[in-house]
Amino acid sequence: LYSSYFLGTPYNLTCVGDGPYALYETMPLVNFRETNCMAFCEHVLALAISDSYEHFFNNLQHIRYENGLIGLKTRNHYTMADWLPQNQWLLNDVSRQIAGPLTKSFTRTISHINFFKNKGIVDLRFVKPDRRVTIDYIPTTKLEQVKGELDNGDIGALIFADKNDIFSAHMFMFIRTGNQLVVRESSSSKMTTFDTAFDDWVEQKMDQPRYAGISVMRMEKKLDKPFRVILPDDIPKLKLESE
Repeated sequence: LYSSYFLGTPYNLTCVGDGPYALYETMPLVNFRETNCMAFCEHVLALAISDSYEHFFNNLQHIRYENGLIGLKTRNHYTMADWLPQNQWLLNDVSRQIAGPLTKSFTRTISHINFFKNKGIVDLRFVKPDRRVTIDYIPTTKLEQVKGELDNGDIGALIFADKNDIFSAHMFMFIRTGNQLVVRESSSSKMTTFDTAFDDWVEQKMDQPRYAGISVMRMEKKLDKPFRVILPDDIPKLKLESE
């Protein structure tokens, strides 16, 4: 439901940041007017588990930042090395669960030090040390075999095949509309948020050898509860207010 309200929303790589009083990136903490692949997933998740705007805002920051502490150094920059581990209260990696022996793994070195140096930041205090991280992924050539195992609302990370210092190139959601499974994403390829039929999306990625496959993250079922969520009619109003 909430992901559908972002369809047609313009793509902007720098749509969100750490707020107007941040030291480094002063883009807004919440943006319903523009989005990017990670912000799209974060906003939709936060909306789905919140019963008021205040709870949505706080949940969003806990999804985006380590322990909800707002700042560039505490932001979950790397999908598989930061974002997923810090959000285990909300999401699980189910790649191996749904693909079994089809699953493969990568081990790479994640360097926050190099990440911040590349941004021109010289104050490296409180930056995480380099880490060796191993992740599971489902090869692109095997995705058709696990199509039936993908749940509505699962989050995917597109995994690089040829990088040694990063895993994820892109984030998106799997959405079932009737009998059709689509990939819903915000991407610079079309500069908007849009749907692609799963089979077509897989075929496109199989033609691009720089991608090895996907990792799949799923919301914890224990969070399901009959609470009142933000009303759908509020979404257009929030878009206008963010302008």
